[in-house]
Amino acid sequence: MRGTLWMLVLVCGLAAACSRPTGKVRGVAPRGEPHTVLAVQAGDAPTLLTVRGRMIEKCPVAGCWFRLDDETGIIKVDTKSAGFVVTDIPLNTLLTVGGKIGHEGQETIIEATGLRY
Repeated sequence: MRGTLWMLVLVCGLAAACSRPTGKVRGVAPRGEPHTVLAVQAGDAPTLLTVRGRMIEKCPVAGCWFRLDDETGIIKVDTKSAGFVVTDIPLNTLLTVGGKIGHEGQETIIEATGLRY
């Protein structure tokens, strides 16, 4: 009985620890299941969304935008309105980004509200 109780406590503790997102957050922590860049560019994603991929390029001057590659496509992410920059985050870092869909001319972009890395 006592061993079963300890096993139950251990399993519950591991489940709680595994369910918490880890890493550093900028802005508002992203929530929800990630959508693909392909879905965003095809118009098949909600206006408010989360995407996950690697930062492959960033603004060399101020770090106010970057390009995210999730292996289905590449999309520009603008961080200006969110009030944070990515100058100190290395290229090829895996990011989870929350934001809303926007446009710069004909290009579909994500206006970030926050990210986790």
